[in-house]
Amino acid sequence: MLPLSPLVLGLNGETLKGRNFMYYNIGDMVRTKKPHPCGSKLWEITRVGVDFKLKCEGCGHIVMLSREKALKAITKKIKSKEEA
Repeated sequence: MLPLSPLVLGLNGETLKGRNFMYYNIGDMVRTKKPHPCGSKLWEITRVGVDFKLKCEGCGHIVMLSREKALKAITKKIKSKEEA
């Protein structure tokens, strides 16, 4: 059994009303629905909690989003910190 932490949204594969949940940890690379003005859709997660802090991989710009907005914007986890 995995310990629960504030970094966990749900267990991988677990669904709630048809939505799949994933782990998001500091250092993970994610893809967003809309590109940043520099043209990049890739972001690195630098903070997880009530807010998400994302760093654009194209230009290095840092943005903070509420958890709700970040979860809507993120479409896919590209790579985990553990995989690197």
